[in-house]
Amino acid sequence: MATKTKQAPDLKMTKAHYQQHAAKYQPQRNVLLNSWRAFWVGGTICLLGQVIQKFYMSVFDFTDKTAGNPTVATLIFISVLLTGLGVYDNIGQYAGAGSAVPVTGFANSMASAAIEHRSEGYVLGVGGNMFKLAGSVIVFGVVAAFVAALIKTLMVMIWPG
Repeated sequence: MATKTKQAPDLKMTKAHYQQHAAKYQPQRNVLLNSWRAFWVGGTICLLGQVIQKFYMSVFDFTDKTAGNPTVATLIFISVLLTGLGVYDNIGQYAGAGSAVPVTGFANSMASAAIEHRSEGYVLGVGGNMFKLAGSVIVFGVVAAFVAALIKTLMVMIWPG
């Protein structure tokens, strides 16, 4: 007596089939809304920086050049303070890239890493982990500055005057 054997269904999923299946569950991004949020929050941070700079210029008689350093220091202080209070994370969640304005975003990333790893100690926890992200940014900045200076030097050598 011959019996038919049941075949198990083919459960292998191809990469394309998986991507198609996973796309159904991904949240849709509203690019226009996200761009608007990034624009106005980033613009507001820059406006705050301009207001702080004008404050230093009018109250302490700084010039445009000399008001830059205390303005940056104040923005860093505000960013770190808001990160410590948990407010900057909410701003970042809302604004996305708009909260990553270079000075404040960089300060936020360093302060967040320091807060997150403070239980591991000051040297290995805070100091070691704080510069994981910051280290790559610093290295990129130094390399970019070197390349820009090299290009400028070569241009002056080729086209003097």
